[in-house]
Amino acid sequence: MVKTKYLTCALSCAALVGLSYNAHAIEGNGLPIYPDGLESYMSGALPGPGVHLLMYGGTMRYNSVRDRHGDKIPVPDFKVEVGMVAPRVVWVTPQQVAGGQLAFHALFPLLTVKEQAMGMSKRRSGLGDIAFGPALGYHFSDAAHAVIGVDFVAPTGRYKKGEMANLGRNYWTIQPAAAFTYTQPKGVNFDIKAMVDFNMNNSDTHTRTGHAIHADYALGYGFGNGWVAGIGGYAYQQFKKDSGPLAGDGKARAFGIGPTLRYANPNGWLFTAKWQQDVGVRSRPKGHQFLVKAAIPF
Repeated sequence: MVKTKYLTCALSCAALVGLSYNAHAIEGNGLPIYPDGLESYMSGALPGPGVHLLMYGGTMRYNSVRDRHGDKIPVPDFKVEVGMVAPRVVWVTPQQVAGGQLAFHALFPLLTVKEQAMGMSKRRSGLGDIAFGPALGYHFSDAAHAVIGVDFVAPTGRYKKGEMANLGRNYWTIQPAAAFTYTQPKGVNFDIKAMVDFNMNNSDTHTRTGHAIHADYALGYGFGNGWVAGIGGYAYQQFKKDSGPLAGDGKARAFGIGPTLRYANPNGWLFTAKWQQDVGVRSRPKGHQFLVKAAIPF
């Protein structure tokens, strides 16, 4: 029989989209603080000075939880759906620091979480865990760009120990990040954003989710008219085990892959879309996700 901690934490951790822009051995085989695969094309290209609005959205669906061997944990009627709309405000200053553009951002995830298992179900909507932080942007050429920074994910989402459909994780995460973009109107386009999660302690459960390294990627071909099509996804690997009463089973890992699409114009408008399927999942839920991003210049 599945231990109660697997059910409780796999469900409550489905409110992952604290975004760090989120079962890891993630406190009972749940999901990480950052929604894997959130970023796609142009993740490493910081816009010019000014205030910019990025809008993220999507749906994430999970229908099973995998153990450390990749086998399905038999949780009857397990299903999690997360809907997300997340505005991110980016302020790119005219100042240069260490040769890069200095920028700041804040992201506010609005979530709807629906969960069910073993004859129980719950739905909750509201603000998730807010992310904010500084960054430096570099432009090596018209095609090659990079961003480095650090995000702080604050436990602002509603959380109650042992409850289904929590909107937050109830702990801080510090997330250094680096992204690289190679973009051209016609030809190969490539993006990668790598992150490391340093998770603090959950004071209610006395459990600490283990640290992890993960990356979002996109590889496509530009057709010369603003459109790029290709593949994208993510890779995730926990490098430190959980600790505490609700520690998950082993170190989590997962990969995602699926089709991607991008449109951009010279005025700074950008739209990306991707669908991805989880593969090679260990110690966390398995499912698929559809994610979109729009950049709106002011």
